[in-house]
Amino acid sequence: MTETVARLAPVGLAWRPNGQVVLSGPLLRLARACDEAFTVLADVWRAEPEEHPALLDAEALQAVDFLTSFPHLASFAGCLDAGEENLRDFTAQPLDDSGVRLTRLAPVRDVLTPAACYHVYVHHRGESLTAPMHLTTLNTCFRRETHYLPLRRQWTFRMREIVCLGTRQEVTDFLRGTRELVTALFEELALPISWEAATDPFFQPTRSPKYLAQRLRPTKHEAQYGELAIASVNLHEDSFGDAYEITRAGSPVTTGCVAFGLERWLFALTDRYGADPYAWPDVAAMARRVAGVASEAAAP
Repeated sequence: MTETVARLAPVGLAWRPNGQVVLSGPLLRLARACDEAFTVLADVWRAEPEEHPALLDAEALQAVDFLTSFPHLASFAGCLDAGEENLRDFTAQPLDDSGVRLTRLAPVRDVLTPAACYHVYVHHRGESLTAPMHLTTLNTCFRRETHYLPLRRQWTFRMREIVCLGTRQEVTDFLRGTRELVTALFEELALPISWEAATDPFFQPTRSPKYLAQRLRPTKHEAQYGELAIASVNLHEDSFGDAYEITRAGSPVTTGCVAFGLERWLFALTDRYGADPYAWPDVAAMARRVAGVASEAAAP
């Protein structure tokens, strides 16, 4: 049992060594309060909620080179080939501590969600926007890692995102404004963070033009609590707009998103305030206060 699990088990944390957590009781309520806080920030932009499934079409995802750039992170939805002989061979295999021995697989056509916002761009494929579009979505995401740590590094985790599609100016205004809101929330929470330029963990990064572009012109900034990134602000330029033929004013849209990892927020808040639920801050109320101040400042 890790230190984190030992500390938080009494308030609702259970850990599965394959990189997954079970939340219940006070800790689950804190997670829901965090997500409520993020949706309060999304409401500042009147972001419309969308709910998407856990699977993404692999061909659609590869339109932005995801499987080429991040094959080491991908988790696939695989099924056995339905041939009778193949199924018979599978059922004859013993199941032991080494795991399930798969026989021949059917063609794999779907990827388990690597980031919540990918669904948004695929869903709005081919649209022509007459105004900036602000959306928010929550999903269970899957990323393979070399090792796992409770609430910090998991195979499955929950991600809330606020997304903007529009002109480059509209998107950069959104990212700047949302980063200010998130920074104000951190200040309300007395949660010490620093914003740091970051790069995505590309496969063979020295060969990736996108990696080199991020190094030369940072487009991803992470809010780090210690060494743990608990939120990120991401400018995608027109990569998704071009790949999915989403336009604004006759050109591919620029897109950007602000992402929050729910489990990582649980780690940061319980590390800062301890394991007693009575000591935890009212995250949603603080977000409403921050949003109210922002609305008053924007009023004519």
